[in-house]
Amino acid sequence: MQTSNNNSRMDVVFWGVRGSVPCPGRAFARYGGNTSCVELRAGGTTVIFDAGTGIRALGRSLHRRGTREAHLFLSHAHWDHICGFPFFNLAYDPGFTLHVRGGRNDHGGVRDALSGQMTRPLFPVALDNLRATLRFDDITAGGALSLPGDLRITTAALSHPDGATAYRVEHRGLAACYVTDVEHTPGALDPAVLALIHRADLVIYDCTYEDRELDAHRGWGHSTWQQGVRLCRAAGVRRLAIFHHDPERRDDQLDDLARRARATWRGAFVAREGRRLTLRLSRGTPEVSEPSVSRSPTTIGRRSPRPP
Repeated sequence: MQTSNNNSRMDVVFWGVRGSVPCPGRAFARYGGNTSCVELRAGGTTVIFDAGTGIRALGRSLHRRGTREAHLFLSHAHWDHICGFPFFNLAYDPGFTLHVRGGRNDHGGVRDALSGQMTRPLFPVALDNLRATLRFDDITAGGALSLPGDLRITTAALSHPDGATAYRVEHRGLAACYVTDVEHTPGALDPAVLALIHRADLVIYDCTYEDRELDAHRGWGHSTWQQGVRLCRAAGVRRLAIFHHDPERRDDQLDDLARRARATWRGAFVAREGRRLTLRLSRGTPEVSEPSVSRSPTTIGRRSPRPP
């Protein structure tokens, strides 16, 4: 664990929170219909998790902010997690540098996955024709690496068809985890996931289903919000973001799910497109602002160092 620092801060933005397929329409407007994409900023470094359709709006935002470099970590190469990449505007900008990392599987590495969907007749622009500086790196789950700005990334393998990788980002005493897509064994807590999320400030977890729905979706590679709560409680996590929503889950159903999750554990909330969170260390008593319907930033503060 890195040394804490009273000026530590992480900013997290949800740009896409759906799983499987984008879902447009009035019934999905409040929580959002774009597929997985989360931005994390710390120490002057921009980290992106997954390149679902949410990365399209993220690209416009990064362009407005003048961001010239970012690090993209793919959980895996299933289409809902990469299909936004061809529409990431900064990939066409010769002044932009993107580092792309992800786990390798029997079908190839991250470059193969992104290149494969950008071939005719599927897409008119080949990966090799993009003008940004693209650097690809296949990583082995279970390892760790460092990024500029005093960031440390730790990885873990997940149970999912064709494999998936979870990530933990640490920065000067703060920790945020991105854990999707994963299928759990009922009645058991995955030791690799528990170790990765241990005492994290924020865990973004695959909560596609509810426990009562899981039997009908065995082998699909996804988990439940109840399992997310169990994991976070056992690991001493501060907050759980319920993420990767079933594309059939309407806003009113997610409202109900949010109420039940909150009643089960106060640290849980339902991720919503546009939600911004700030994790920071402070000398005073921890203050936690709950996510609300508004799109204003939400701050997660905690004491330094963390009490037992």
